Amino acid sequence: MSSVQSAPTFEISPHAGGHGLSLSDSAAARLAKLAEAEGRPVMLRVAVDGGGCSGFQYRFELVEAAEPDDLRIETAGQAALVDPVSLPFLKNSEIAFVDDLAGAQFVVRNPNAASSCGCGVSFSI
Repeated sequence: MSSVQSAPTFEISPHAGGHGLSLSDSAAARLAKLAEAEGRPVMLRVAVDGGGCSGFQYRFELVEAAEPDDLRIETAGQAALVDPVSLPFLKNSEIAFVDDLAGAQFVVRNPNAASSCGCGVSFSI
């Protein structure tokens, strides 16, 4: 007799906690500078979309308001937002800002990613 095992499903309620997401000090500092330059508060929306060279890709955008079902992650008075569909792919990740020779950008340090592309924008699980 053989048995088939299915992959574990990802289910996280944004209001239940346990997501392990964090916004680094570097990302919070960059958001504060962007808000100052814009002359208004801004938040970083982080989403996961299908596509990219590895199967999934991160999408970052600055927004002024959260959606009702967004998870809000705060550090030093700055906030990142994640929608409930993207949340399972980002569990236990850190949202950071890096400024190095490759460029200055927001990044996700994602322990769930089995592999990622060279630029760090796309990943697979």
